[in-house]
Amino acid sequence: MVYNQTMRLSEIKEIGASQKIALEKLEMGMERLLLPLLPRIKSHALVVSGIRRCGKSTLLRQFVKKQKKQYFYLNFDDVRLAPFSSVDYGLLDNVIAGSGAKLIFFDEIQSADQWELYVRQKLDEGFQLAITGSNASLLSRELGTRLTGRHLVKELFPFSYKEFLTFFKLKAGPQSLSDYLDKGGFPEYLKTGNDDILIQLQSDILLRDIAVRYGIRDTSSLRRLFVYLVSNPAQMFSPSKLTTIAGVKSPTTVLEYISYLESTYLIQLLPCFAWSLKTQSLSPKKAYILDTGLIKTGSVSFSGNLGALLENFVFNTLRLKTKDLFYFSGKKGGECDFIVSPHDKPSCIQVCWELTAENQDREINGAIAAMDFFNLGIGKIITFNTEDIIQTAGKKIEVVPAWKFGII
Repeated sequence: MVYNQTMRLSEIKEIGASQKIALEKLEMGMERLLLPLLPRIKSHALVVSGIRRCGKSTLLRQFVKKQKKQYFYLNFDDVRLAPFSSVDYGLLDNVIAGSGAKLIFFDEIQSADQWELYVRQKLDEGFQLAITGSNASLLSRELGTRLTGRHLVKELFPFSYKEFLTFFKLKAGPQSLSDYLDKGGFPEYLKTGNDDILIQLQSDILLRDIAVRYGIRDTSSLRRLFVYLVSNPAQMFSPSKLTTIAGVKSPTTVLEYISYLESTYLIQLLPCFAWSLKTQSLSPKKAYILDTGLIKTGSVSFSGNLGALLENFVFNTLRLKTKDLFYFSGKKGGECDFIVSPHDKPSCIQVCWELTAENQDREINGAIAAMDFFNLGIGKIITFNTEDIIQTAGKKIEVVPAWKFGII
């Protein structure tokens, strides 16, 4: 292959060396719960995906340290590497060979041109690769074409409630959960308490990772849509209604924006359960915010709906363990917030801040409708701080405090 380089060998070498020095100066940080689950194999590339600033680089640094191997590091999300293109991989080969490392650690790989071809090449050469990325759709598309069967993906999220407790040396309970709902789990924000960190993070993702990458000129409409969603967590949305809110003409544009927000992990979508995939795709979806700390800093009009905030927390807790999540809407009425693993071992979970005389029938009936549909004898209602057991209609409903549910 003939390479017509756009960068110099010395540039790539110097950038890589300075990045590695900067990386090793950072604190090793608290060990993440995901760390023991990362595989140590050469046959497949280890891919850790997740939102920016959630700790992916720190996690892989912990991973590398556990292996006690010399490694080569390069972060492609560096302005000095902006000229880097596929023709420069020949130079990168030389830099890696000169390092003597057989373990390669690439950060923010989605910023590199044709990275999946290069990763495949290095795997074939016997290197062990660990890479991170912040765009789920780009990663899945490119991994699915050139690296089918040669990669293992692990998702990293901001600190879970359990990790939050460890970080601050707190005990599980109403007060610590209240703090977590307010602050969320971004490590850097938790260290400083500076709201500007989360505000800037959201701005960077909206502008750099979405508007610039996808050529969106009307950035104000993208921002209006995100602000609405972050101000109304755990709500169903209608693309046609959101056209007016975002200030765009077409529901198609809204759906494109939402797909971009989801691919960068700012929001997560929950579909309605149906045995038919067509029915499922046509039903309204619910939108959740990846981290509750973003709700406080990204919203200009959050209503203070504590029930929605708690539901968002339960979704995030469930999402740490599985993607197989739905909400349930019965044909004869009755809605249940979460159906977990419906095709395998289904469970039904309802969420409300507290059970009151006004909402008790609705919440219980929604849970029972889902339990009947899936032929289940036991279900759950998650509240902020109530523990109880409800026996009704031949069903058992466990009422569980969210702070207890969050550490299971």
